[in-house]
Amino acid sequence: MRMDSSPARKLPTPSPERRPEKRPESSNVEKLNIPKKVKKRLKVFSIRLGLDMMFLFLVIVLVIVGLVMMFSASYPSAFEYLDDSFYYLKRQGLFALGGIAAMFLLSYFDYHHFHKLALPIFVFSVILLGVTLFWPNESGVHRWIGFGAFTVQTSEVAKFAVILFMAHWGSKFFKKMDTFRYGVLPAIIILLLICPLLFLQPHYSGIVIILILVALMMYISGVKIRYFVIAGIAVVLIVAVLLITNKLGYAMSRLAGWGQALVYTNDKMWQDTYQTRNSLYAIGSGGLFGQGLGQSRQKFLYIPEVQNDFVFAVVCEELGFIGAMIILCVFALLVWRGITLSMRAKDKFGSLLGIGLSAQIGIQVILNIMVITDWLPNTGISLPFFSYGGSSLIMLLAQMGIVLSISRTSALEKV
Repeated sequence: MRMDSSPARKLPTPSPERRPEKRPESSNVEKLNIPKKVKKRLKVFSIRLGLDMMFLFLVIVLVIVGLVMMFSASYPSAFEYLDDSFYYLKRQGLFALGGIAAMFLLSYFDYHHFHKLALPIFVFSVILLGVTLFWPNESGVHRWIGFGAFTVQTSEVAKFAVILFMAHWGSKFFKKMDTFRYGVLPAIIILLLICPLLFLQPHYSGIVIILILVALMMYISGVKIRYFVIAGIAVVLIVAVLLITNKLGYAMSRLAGWGQALVYTNDKMWQDTYQTRNSLYAIGSGGLFGQGLGQSRQKFLYIPEVQNDFVFAVVCEELGFIGAMIILCVFALLVWRGITLSMRAKDKFGSLLGIGLSAQIGIQVILNIMVITDWLPNTGISLPFFSYGGSSLIMLLAQMGIVLSISRTSALEKV
């Protein structure tokens, strides 16, 4: 039998079964087959890590409680002067809905785009303040621009513009903010552009808030302490000059009765302190547990314009010390959560912007409480989410939307 000497052929080993390569799942935008131009425009909106539910919950609670208490405080005067007990509630409710819509929209807006908008928004706010001076005055002051039934308090736009621009500048030149050129000179320019316009309105409480906000943004941006000492001396000198030259006539009428609401000196002073005195009566009569929701006595035309700056006096009278403290604790939690989220943001701009917007709430709450308790002169500082005012409520809620947008990039466990 003949043997084949050729080497045996190796049978081909079966190759492992080829599995189809896993392709990454396409995004929802790709599945929709949206054109590239539209995709590029949609990049300004981003869900990222999800917004902070705790911060959102605190905002919604304050808005709801604010509406209830504003209505409780305002319905007697609304019925007396406008023949409609629900007048302020209906308008404030619409403003709240618009503000909440703006808040949710901005919570999806990538806040980094505000870098490019910082200077245009600031310039726009200065122009608005200038236009306000030529608008017909209301109660002897030029603070609002009217559009039909809706009016805009231009200082509310200015507050946001100042925080935004200072956050933009501070994040861009963070390592140089300890120098005069980058840390102090821009702040001086901002104040020179805004404060004289507020002075002419006149709106002194707006100047105070702007000064505090600028100082805060400078401090968290790394400006040296010695510049604050120099700035404090300069402010004192400016106020002294204005007092000597009698340029603070409007403010002096408010300062005259400061701290004397319960002290009778003469008939004129007793009349000038009428609003603050009745505010103190309301706070005192509230006691520990309050008179009960809707049971305030001072709101029945004893406190003028109670739906505005003095609404918290009615809160104290109806809900008492305990109820008022719970509301203040909610405000404190909101400010704390906003600052905490902002400090964990992934970039300096987000941190500075979020801290500034959150701190503004705390600053206005503290100043408003000091006014209604006669620790500060009656200067017209509204209570966030509670005081009646469309432009104020919408701006505040829109700013809270920006903080929620920042929370989407915050390296903090969302609650």
